[in-house]
Amino acid sequence: MEIVNTFKLNIISEFINQMSNDMFSAGNSLSIDLSSYRDQHFKVGGKGSRAEQDRLLRLSTTLYVGNLSFYTTEEQIYELFTRCGDIRRIIMGLDKYKKTPCGFCFVEYYTRADAENCLRYINGTRLDDRIVRTDWDAGFIEGRQYGRGKTGGQVRDEYRTDYDAGRGGYGKIIAQKIQPEGHFGR
Repeated sequence: MEIVNTFKLNIISEFINQMSNDMFSAGNSLSIDLSSYRDQHFKVGGKGSRAEQDRLLRLSTTLYVGNLSFYTTEEQIYELFTRCGDIRRIIMGLDKYKKTPCGFCFVEYYTRADAENCLRYINGTRLDDRIVRTDWDAGFIEGRQYGRGKTGGQVRDEYRTDYDAGRGGYGKIIAQKIQPEGHFGR
């Protein structure tokens, strides 16, 4: 299994290098457009306008990575994401109460070009049988590594109605409703 994963990662690396070389030789810019998503907590305390957030996003080397399995390790993320360039750091998203992974992380590259390659080539690929989503982030600030949901994880996992083994089973609200009778949370 490890040989197959290494083989796949080598193919991804070769593809990224070739596509980057083709784009540069054709005179194309590596610039990746910003998505329409904006972090609503960016303005907390009156700090930061939409224009300021957009400015930071255009200069950023940090990516938000979502839809990860709760069981994906930092090492797996590093192995995949270094195929696009040198990584400054990875910050794993944690449940704010349990301090366990909750399905997202931040990946900070040394250069904007490497982060753009990641958005271009890794966004939409599989990691731990899940489709990874990447997007620009205005820059990691301490405290953002914790889930924002009421129960400590991500908000989306509280309201999810389907069963997802990679994200801890049913969503938190549904899980509470189907808790077996006679079980008192011990």
